[in-house]
Amino acid sequence: MSKIKKNIKLKGSIRNFFLVLGILAAVLVAINILVAFISIRAAFFVFIFTVLYLTFVIYSIARNRSLILNEMISFATQYGQVQRRLLRDLNLPYALLDEYGKVVWTNNAFKEAFGVDRDFKKSLTSLFPSVGPENLPDDSENGETTTHVEFDERNYRIVMRRIPMADMITGSDIIDSPENYKGYLTACFFYDDTALKIALQEIDDQSVTVGLIYLDNYDEALESVEEVRRSLLIALIDRKINKYISALDGICKKIEKDKFLIIMRKKAITTLMENRFELLEDVKTVNIGNEMAVTLSMGIGLDGLSYAQNYEFARNAIDMALGRGGDQAVVKTPDNLSYFGGKSQQVEKSTRVKARVKAQALMEIISGRDEVYIMGHRNADEDAFGAAVGMYRIAKNMDKPVHIVLNDVSQSLKPLVDLFMENPEYEEGTIISGTHALEYVGSNAALIIVDVNKPSITECPDLIKYCKSIVVLDHHRQGQEAIENATLSYVEAYASSACELVSEILQYTGSNVRIRPEEADCMYAGMVIDTNNFTSKTGVRTFEAAAYLRRNGADVVRVRKMFSDDAAVYKARADIVSQAEVYHDHFAISTYADEDADNPIVIGAQAANELLDIRGVKASFVLTQTGNMINISARSIDEVNVQIIMEKMGGGGHMNMAACQLGMSMEEAIGELKSVLDTMIREGEIDG
Repeated sequence: MSKIKKNIKLKGSIRNFFLVLGILAAVLVAINILVAFISIRAAFFVFIFTVLYLTFVIYSIARNRSLILNEMISFATQYGQVQRRLLRDLNLPYALLDEYGKVVWTNNAFKEAFGVDRDFKKSLTSLFPSVGPENLPDDSENGETTTHVEFDERNYRIVMRRIPMADMITGSDIIDSPENYKGYLTACFFYDDTALKIALQEIDDQSVTVGLIYLDNYDEALESVEEVRRSLLIALIDRKINKYISALDGICKKIEKDKFLIIMRKKAITTLMENRFELLEDVKTVNIGNEMAVTLSMGIGLDGLSYAQNYEFARNAIDMALGRGGDQAVVKTPDNLSYFGGKSQQVEKSTRVKARVKAQALMEIISGRDEVYIMGHRNADEDAFGAAVGMYRIAKNMDKPVHIVLNDVSQSLKPLVDLFMENPEYEEGTIISGTHALEYVGSNAALIIVDVNKPSITECPDLIKYCKSIVVLDHHRQGQEAIENATLSYVEAYASSACELVSEILQYTGSNVRIRPEEADCMYAGMVIDTNNFTSKTGVRTFEAAAYLRRNGADVVRVRKMFSDDAAVYKARADIVSQAEVYHDHFAISTYADEDADNPIVIGAQAANELLDIRGVKASFVLTQTGNMINISARSIDEVNVQIIMEKMGGGGHMNMAACQLGMSMEEAIGELKSVLDTMIREGEIDG
């Protein structure tokens, strides 16, 4: 020990203290010499004092240096034990992990909080399944990560810090390691954030949300009841809406005859979502002799950065609800859209004012552009092509260069396309591919998109970026994905087909517009396909549009001949129907995977329509395989909204006609479909 003490040198504040004593002694000696020049007697007394001071300093250094070294050595040997004890008795749960996430040491608070014994040496994942090796901090500069877990109804925030072992191993007598050793330990601190999370949740629940309620068919419902009872119908509807919102401690203010503004806490919205917006069904029970049940749409905005942003979210949500056909609620947050309801068909509007206004706006847009491009959705059908042909005639009548963008032509669409490709009345380049469109498009071009409102499934999504003016004409219900910055958008879910919308617009673009017979045939064919020979989703305006096309030369016999199928197609449809499985007593599911078929998707859609003729079947689903993709054609009559089913699988469409595409095997796709049906039946979204 004495040898160790001799080799140990003092430093820092203690060394400075002894150094000051030595300096003061030297100063006294110098003062003594100076005093000797003034007075020998005074110098004598100073000399005596200096000798006594030097004796005291030398004695103190000799005696206390040994004592200080003893104390320092004793403290150094006990410091590690004290630190370990502090960690062991720390109220904060603490653990050390090895490189693989295995626990190597814990303190008492950790054992008590998580109910483990003193010999617990398992992986942290055994306690918290969500915490794995990927959650451990890496060797970055900060070397720290944070993760959140739940344990025994409490919420913990785990802060993990990386501790390199290289410094600890260097100089050790019992452990050796390579120079580039990268081993480490991970220190884990467990902070109980349960109270904080409860407080934050309470604050979040009390935050203000904004909503809008629109009555979908206000005018139509009033017209269906006697005039003297209309005020009573309005009063009953207002009372039901106000009572429903008031029960949730919300505020409801009528801002127009058929519009309401609502304000409530976020917690109330959670309750509404859990009850799947019962008001949508309750308002339909108001009946005082009205032939038409009243339906409403709701748009809710929440989690915005301000009240104004929540109101903007609510406006976007109500527009989405109306665009999807009404009778539903849409909840919009900064990151998500949630849909509820949508079980009723949208009521057809008797007035054509909107069609006339849209027609005038369309003509203004076309007149200000140098050229016009028209495209529909990928794998175009008769409705998409027929609507494109109608738009072609409008633009051509205004003496604008027009191009229809069409990539692949299916076997069923080929007879319609041939009417233009082989007709000398139409110049070369009328129908071009998406690649050619990107090469030819100018800086002042207008783009008209028909029969689709999702940019990702258009014939040429890149073309949208190059056109200054974009017009969208569609009859499908809107989804979360939409074409942004459209100059003109005419999306009406009540319409039977895009050809119906275009036929109405044609009637308001000038008296001198005359469509040719082959163009009328294309548009009439689109209506026939989308209405399943006028048996599905047809209204008064549907037949009026068909009559307009007939007056302009559409021939029913010619169109029927275009749709004639060979024996192989009939046999394929029969096979699909014969092998159908009826799931949950009401859902027919079948498959078709003939690689040699010209257009398996069309065959599957036709078979899905035929499956609805089976008694008891509410909805049908036919899965067809094309390459590595599985296409699902979904059809229903009135009780099941197949659109919301397909939306949950990444697709969309109408309430009675929808589809989606999946990049998986046929077996996986069937399993996914059944899983979605099971979930929706269990949660009450559809009736099983």
